[in-house]
Amino acid sequence: MSETAAAWVPKSPTLAALGKAASGCRACPLWEHGTQTVFGAGGRSSAAMFVGEQPGDREDREGAPFVGPAGRVLDEALELAGIDRQAVYVTNAVKHFKWEPRGKRRIHAKPSWSELTACRPWLEAELAVVRPNVLVCLGATAAQSLLGRQFRVTKQRGEWLDSDLAEHVTATIHPSAILRQRDDDSRHEEMTRFVGDLKLVASVLQAGG
Repeated sequence: MSETAAAWVPKSPTLAALGKAASGCRACPLWEHGTQTVFGAGGRSSAAMFVGEQPGDREDREGAPFVGPAGRVLDEALELAGIDRQAVYVTNAVKHFKWEPRGKRRIHAKPSWSELTACRPWLEAELAVVRPNVLVCLGATAAQSLLGRQFRVTKQRGEWLDSDLAEHVTATIHPSAILRQRDDDSRHEEMTRFVGDLKLVASVLQAGG
């Protein structure tokens, strides 16, 4: 096992080449339990990149990011914020589904720091190819992977952050956090805040940077 995925990243990458190479990545043990690598989706000219934690059960089965329940929440929020879903690149900090068995279900398990570190070269390569104007970290795991272990979404949510990763960088909650709310009122409140964060992104995209 390698410490990071750097050895698998092509020297002159394109998104297609990265996705193909990532399918054979063995940099951490997660590949042993996932159905397949779930790489990013979108075009290299995408103005915005959204980074989540990891693929979920549905994503693992289908091989595409943000196609499950959290993905539907993201799609709805993007539409409400006025952002074209087809014009953004979506990916995850970790490219394999980490899970624990619970009866017949596969339950999400948080990636470890070593797993995030192992997978980071893929994320760095995606950023280098797409070169998004706006980078949005969805949730604490993605934000800490890219912005440092001390970063707290609860403290800096919806703010523009100083970073060399992109011209505009911000962090907000992962859409799955909305699904985990205890009742409809709480879900509505969190969705409203989430859409508000995405409207900040929309304002930059509409201004052309």
